[in-house]
Amino acid sequence: MSKPAKQSRPLSPKQIESLNSKGVGTAIKWMSRAQTWLFKKTNGRLGDKFLHGAEVGILTTTGRKSGELRDSPLLYLQEGERIVLVASQGGRDTNPMWYLNLRAHPKVSFQTKHETLTLTARDATDAERDEYWPKLDAMYADFVNYRSYTERKIPIVICDPA
Repeated sequence: MSKPAKQSRPLSPKQIESLNSKGVGTAIKWMSRAQTWLFKKTNGRLGDKFLHGAEVGILTTTGRKSGELRDSPLLYLQEGERIVLVASQGGRDTNPMWYLNLRAHPKVSFQTKHETLTLTARDATDAERDEYWPKLDAMYADFVNYRSYTERKIPIVICDPA
């Protein structure tokens, strides 16, 4: 039986407020670019883990405005060829750009350390959300904190083979 995921200490109200600052958004963007570069440069040998050992893969979407391919490093749950993603953005009050992109263009690819899958993305149904939150929280316990930081309904995205 695997160990439950470790949860970090929740943020203070002042720290939660700062999550939505431009500076935090910029930091997330640059850390994401660095992790994507490292992951792709080493074919997933480096950059494939996040806090507490959570698995990271690279989601490639099509920009909703530019039409250009966009890469995002994301935590994921894999069930066969299904990839389950959480558009948490660390509990910020806005959805991440990758989520907006896949809503406009649901054909995506997802690269794990072992394979690249061609998938079609969609929002989880309410029943799927009920099924997946416990699994996702077990995988990365800070998702519980992230949900407490924002009033938005954090999307769960189901990516199935295209």
